[in-house]
Amino acid sequence: MSSSISRRRLLAGATWVAAAAVAGGVLGAGVAQAAPSTYTPDWDSVDQHPPAPEWFQDAKFGIYFHWGAFSVPAYDNEWYPRNMYEAGSNANRHHIATYGQPAAWPYHQFIEGAKDLAGNTVKFAPKLKSAGGAFDPDEWVQLFVDAGARFAGPVAEHHDGFSMWDSQVNEWNSVKKGPGLDLLALFATAVRAKGLKLLVAMHHAFHYNGFYEFAPAQTDPSLKKFYGQLGAAAENQLWFDKLKEVIDRAKPDILWQDFKLDAVDEQQRLKFLAYYYNQANSWGREVVATYKDGMNGKGEVFDYERGGPADLTTPYWLTDDSISNSSWCYTQGIGYYSVKQMLHAFIDRVSKNGNMLLNIAPMADGTIPQAQKDILLGIGDHLRRFGESIYATRAWTVYGEGPTKMGGGSFTNPTAGTAQDIRFTRNKADNVLYATVLGWPGSSLTIKTLSSDRINLSSLTSVKLLGSTAGTTIDLPTPTQNSSGLTVALPSSAPYSAHAYVLKLSFSGTIPGMAPLVGAVAFSDVNYSGNSAPFALGDYTAAELTAAGLGTRTISSLRPGPGYQVIGYSGDNFTGTSWTFTADNPDLRNTGNNDQITSLRVQFNPARYFRITNVTNGLALDSGGDVASGSNLKQWTWDGHNNLQWHAEPIAGGYYRLVNRTNGMVADGWGATSDGSTARQAPWNGGPNQQWKITNRGGDRHTIANRATGLVLDGGGNVSSGSVTKQWTYGSSTNLQWTFTAL
Repeated sequence: MSSSISRRRLLAGATWVAAAAVAGGVLGAGVAQAAPSTYTPDWDSVDQHPPAPEWFQDAKFGIYFHWGAFSVPAYDNEWYPRNMYEAGSNANRHHIATYGQPAAWPYHQFIEGAKDLAGNTVKFAPKLKSAGGAFDPDEWVQLFVDAGARFAGPVAEHHDGFSMWDSQVNEWNSVKKGPGLDLLALFATAVRAKGLKLLVAMHHAFHYNGFYEFAPAQTDPSLKKFYGQLGAAAENQLWFDKLKEVIDRAKPDILWQDFKLDAVDEQQRLKFLAYYYNQANSWGREVVATYKDGMNGKGEVFDYERGGPADLTTPYWLTDDSISNSSWCYTQGIGYYSVKQMLHAFIDRVSKNGNMLLNIAPMADGTIPQAQKDILLGIGDHLRRFGESIYATRAWTVYGEGPTKMGGGSFTNPTAGTAQDIRFTRNKADNVLYATVLGWPGSSLTIKTLSSDRINLSSLTSVKLLGSTAGTTIDLPTPTQNSSGLTVALPSSAPYSAHAYVLKLSFSGTIPGMAPLVGAVAFSDVNYSGNSAPFALGDYTAAELTAAGLGTRTISSLRPGPGYQVIGYSGDNFTGTSWTFTADNPDLRNTGNNDQITSLRVQFNPARYFRITNVTNGLALDSGGDVASGSNLKQWTWDGHNNLQWHAEPIAGGYYRLVNRTNGMVADGWGATSDGSTARQAPWNGGPNQQWKITNRGGDRHTIANRATGLVLDGGGNVSSGSVTKQWTYGSSTNLQWTFTAL
């Protein structure tokens, strides 16, 4: 795949933007999209494909594996075929020392077989247990079942161009060469025999788009094919032909693809999508196509590699992650994440409206190392006991609370939470809320999210602790609610050992609507009921409202967060009649616009003042008083002074100007060009250096990016009161994140 050190270098400096804005969160069932009976190879047609069917949203957890000829050297990572040709790289030095010069001992000899310098025969040739070997696909899939996976399957072709099926278009396949086995067929049979959905992963877009850039030019036509040197037209056709074979042979429920689809000819991409969707119609199945790039993101599911969003995100999404922190394929000395890291990351991702696809790394002979089995079985233990809080659930209005922040994009490591971290899910009937605590909190737990000023819990009928055996619960005393949260009394010590504990909150009706801390929440019914979705700061077209699960002309009640306003429009793309809401509105019939909103904007209320606080140091943005134009912006301990109060006034293009209450000047990027440049202030002149894009980064955290420079405001770390405010290239540091508190 998937990520490796080489790929990180290759993508250095690239900006990865998810197809879905971090702002949203699907909470309702959504608006059903009529799928065409026949798809044609154009975006208007394939964009109508429902991307994430209900079975996929119910499944939550899948397993796949990087296993192939690159597993034989068991060195570096799954990018060994590329790296062995890069002069001076670790893999190159290892290859020369172990096998010889790559020109004389090329990668394809791991498939055809050859002797290394020590005289040992080297070949990817796993044998089935029935033939005296170590490989048993049925045992693999039983392990996946025991781990709690609901979908599974192989990497059918990695970047190296070796197909794991009896291909008629690629002689470099696992039947004609290597093991002499149709591995895709073996896995498909085993997966379906255990009642799992079949995933097939294809990574071949990068095969001819850069993977073998260091390999020497070939003259043999077959080797030209293997090393991706046929030329663009032939390679693009081969890309499609391989996918067509996989679709026809395996009939996958999920066809997962790695990056560089954007380098594939667009018409071939469209041919693939139309063919897959039409074949699925003929099978009578709802299927999933995933992507990292190169798709419109309407009929397919976006995949975050090794990561996920910082907050609830729509449309429904997927992450692929690896059980190892060092490689996607087996290598000697391979490192692993802990069960707790993987499990907590998984729970976090489900709470944010996503699924997790977890990779394992079998050895070349088909052995799965015990350390990997232990991690899978650890996840399976939690799902066996507490699966009702995961399977067939949906994200709630709020993903969770607590000090541990996870996600924020691709390449964000799995993180273990603490007993102060809680993640929410709800059942599809919307009358049970699950609060999963990522550790035993002690004899009492206060769920701050469920405070009396945010949610009315009069319909709460019981709070129970899920028992250690599936389907059992432990009764708890009636909880108490106040402005600090819902306080639940728990046993004095943990009644059983687990990596996370689940509270089950049952209601006599639907779970009550939440008052948001940031942004706004919209509801399909009056009195904050029915389908609902949160919306962070930003603009939402009709398509985005539909993706968020509400659809157009369905909003009947609204709750803006403190200091926010919602502008609803009767037409798409912010056209037609508009209505502005700055306070809760339980019944839009009273304003004459019930079920009339087709697009909306969530903005800061320009009439309100805000304290803008740095997440790292807790200091507030400070003008310094009646200072001269060009004076530095500073930070100060909050004391309520006007110097620390700011209007956030919306201007054209989704930007804001930040106006100080004392001096009336605005925050100004001042033409900064480098990290560490000081932010300043000046009278408003309308220039782009005085315009700021404010982006939600999960929860109540935002970045503030200058339109002219692209740099974001930077608190500088744990600095003292009076320190200057700088600008920096956007990254994940909390130095670059700010909260807006309405005054």
